Amino acid sequence: MIKEIVKDTFLLSRRCEAATLDDLQTVQDLQDTLQAHADHCVGMAANMIGVLKRIIVFQDGGSYVSMLNPVIIKTGDKRYTAEEGCLCHSTQKKTLRYEKIKVSYMDCCGKKKIKTYEGFCAQIIQHELDHCDGILI
Repeated sequence: MIKEIVKDTFLLSRRCEAATLDDLQTVQDLQDTLQAHADHCVGMAANMIGVLKRIIVFQDGGSYVSMLNPVIIKTGDKRYTAEEGCLCHSTQKKTLRYEKIKVSYMDCCGKKKIKTYEGFCAQIIQHELDHCDGILI
């Protein structure tokens, strides 16, 4: 179901709780909402639709990736300054991002996975994980 985007900074600045397989409806709602905004959005975190769970969904090469309880377990050495926008506010802001990250997460079947991402995909994940940690960009 497509959900309304939360713009309340008080809610968005709260840290998200661990997700479980009982939260799969939230994953589906995030995918539906992201698809509805696909012309100007490439990733979302659950708190953006009012659910304080550590869940993100993002586009990767034309398909959607869902992660429950994602954590960056390793970063590359190189960082760069990115200018990012967000559905939660109307301005663009500069932030530092790692070019390469390794992420540990649970998929929608409950299987633990570890994957390395680079470039724009790594940037998207870092942005969404900031949301999960209550950091507003």
